Amino acid sequence: MPSAELQAALDAAEAAARVIRELYQRNLAVITKADKSPVTEADVRAEEAIRAVLSQRFPNYGFYGEETGRHAMDAESIWLVDPIDGTKSFVRECPFFSTQIALLRQGRLVLGVSSAPAYGELAWAERGGGAFLGGKPIRVSAVAALDDAIVSTGNLKTLAAGARWARFGELVTRVNRIRGYGDFVHYHLLARGALDAVIESDVNILDIAALTVIVEEAGGRFTDLDGGPVTLETTSVLATNGALHAALRAQLG
Repeated sequence: MPSAELQAALDAAEAAARVIRELYQRNLAVITKADKSPVTEADVRAEEAIRAVLSQRFPNYGFYGEETGRHAMDAESIWLVDPIDGTKSFVRECPFFSTQIALLRQGRLVLGVSSAPAYGELAWAERGGGAFLGGKPIRVSAVAALDDAIVSTGNLKTLAAGARWARFGELVTRVNRIRGYGDFVHYHLLARGALDAVIESDVNILDIAALTVIVEEAGGRFTDLDGGPVTLETTSVLATNGALHAALRAQLG
């Protein structure tokens, strides 16, 4: 049985999904925020739906939302929410967007829900309870050699502009296959063993918090590109099946 917190997160994700399904492919007006990222009516209404559920059940928890910002960040437990991670995909009617809901307790991510209503996938995990996709338990792959590995990438702008780019190019020649599934998609694939590692250099904690818990509870490892733990300030990702983590860290330098 899910905990009360996990059930609340699942219910909040479904409330957001109802909003998103209603507005998807409706040619909504797009506003560009100060950071040049887009926002639509769906983003705002989905976050409102999520917050309504979570605040009603856990009124003393903090809340950090993509659209409404940070509230009560000194609370012991804080919800981290991106109502539509992948708004650019949403706007262009590409189904690779999702709702991300995580719970941070005393600096540790303890719960994650990743809901992709247009894509038809729902993943979740809670510390100590394993990871699930579509209601079934999932597990990362056992691939342990770089030349057998399938690696997926997301946004690599910062990596491409830095000293690691040449090392990444060498990695491309060594692994079995490179793909760029991006967004929630490659983390779901990693957690269920369909690929072996994910590399990104430009992310926000709200994009990856829930996925961190899901990948780790599926048996994988999730750090930044320097091997450090995921925090509110994390902006890069090396997520793997665990067996490949050290080799990939060494290759990237």
